[in-house]
Amino acid sequence: MIGIYGGTFNPIHSGHLRAAEEVVDALELARMVFVPSARPPHKEGDEGIIAPARQRLAWVELAIQGNARFCVDAIEVDRPGPSYLVDTLEALSQRFADEELVFVVGRDAFCEMGSWRSPRALFAACHIAVTSRPPVVGGQLAEWLPECARADFELAPDGLSGRHLSAGTWIRQLEITALDVSATAIRERLAQGAPVDHMVPPAAHAAIVASQCYNDPSPGVAPGDR
Repeated sequence: MIGIYGGTFNPIHSGHLRAAEEVVDALELARMVFVPSARPPHKEGDEGIIAPARQRLAWVELAIQGNARFCVDAIEVDRPGPSYLVDTLEALSQRFADEELVFVVGRDAFCEMGSWRSPRALFAACHIAVTSRPPVVGGQLAEWLPECARADFELAPDGLSGRHLSAGTWIRQLEITALDVSATAIRERLAQGAPVDHMVPPAAHAAIVASQCYNDPSPGVAPGDR
């Protein structure tokens, strides 16, 4: 099985890498593919705080270098238009035709998947590993599985997993080590000129800081335009 770890990675941080490591170990994945989003449709209107896609891609490449189980795919950065996950999964399913794909997503984003493009197709397209994010842990799938997909799944008695009734794909809840770090906090600290070396991967730290993407901008200038 191959993990697909999507997101804006705005910027990538130590929590992303820790989650990826733990999911690879827990599911015995062959590798984890990081897929930075170019234009996330669910974040329209936030362009001013999203760094340019090519820079975010480069930071991920720096952050994962030296880890044989990690790789990065520029499929969404190279493809024009909004980054719809359903299109990405279709393309990756063809590319990795002999492998099962596992989409890795945080619980907060998972709860919003019902509003993404073709949500029922998403839940049938691949397996889904839902990771807990601090400070929230615990809970069961029945509490936060999007309404549009509930009739498509049979949930396990313990409430921690479910199987798609027709596609056979599964959803599993994975509680990972809680690291108190977020991309939002990093952006805020960089805007204030505060250090973030303890929050981002060492290999990507210098490039993220040097980019000045998240520095407090001048009036009328979006950080992504710098």
